[in-house]
Amino acid sequence: MVITSKDNDVIKSIKKLKEKKYRDETNTFIIEGIKLIEEAMEEKIQIEKIVVCNEFNENFSQELLYKIAKYDVIYVPKNIFKLLTDVSNPQGILAVVAKNKKNEIDYSQDFYLILDNIQDPGNMGTILRTADSINLNQIIVAKGGSDCYNPKVVRSTMGAIFRVNVFECELEKEIKNLKKHKIKILATDLNTKNTIYDTEYEKTAVVIGNEANGVSEKVLQLSDDRIKIPMFGRTESLNAGVATGIILYEVVRKRFYGK
Repeated sequence: MVITSKDNDVIKSIKKLKEKKYRDETNTFIIEGIKLIEEAMEEKIQIEKIVVCNEFNENFSQELLYKIAKYDVIYVPKNIFKLLTDVSNPQGILAVVAKNKKNEIDYSQDFYLILDNIQDPGNMGTILRTADSINLNQIIVAKGGSDCYNPKVVRSTMGAIFRVNVFECELEKEIKNLKKHKIKILATDLNTKNTIYDTEYEKTAVVIGNEANGVSEKVLQLSDDRIKIPMFGRTESLNAGVATGIILYEVVRKRFYGK
């Protein structure tokens, strides 16, 4: 299909996916670039539409053109593609895909990651990518934080968004559910003496706090214990993405490589 008008209903609906409200309503989001689209195909993610910019056609391999031919492909001129892209120097291809979303949290797992109002898309993307690197396939996030399906987050996950189930919840309510399933809640807090190295992580959920304010007071009150990454220099705290990576790999070390 070729579309040349910005007023076309299909173009309008894709453009709306830049807004979280519309992503939530349709349960879809935008991915952009050759690598991410190829990875979506490999992961068998449901692809609703693929949009190709006519002026970039010569940049695409015959193999890629063959792969996308079985999907609903829309060809548009550059001026239309610019309305849809979120990238300064686009590759000229994007897709609308279904969220890889399960309806219910699996409470049979031994470890959970909870994100309490993470705001920065870069941090969110890094956290999802790091979680995927240790094969953690579900993350609980607070409503009101950075949307995991925001285009900037999606790009920075490098494909991890296809493998990690994101559950956007009212944190206080969900933490109570976790505790009912005998899962210990560990909140990160700079004011505790307990370090991540003094802690065991069996049947545990770790809460990572907001970049500026840390874990909210209500969540701290619900937690069973508090932990911190010890600081040996003058720096008082770490970037949320970096801190999460350190904690997750300490969990891996404790659980799979002994003490």
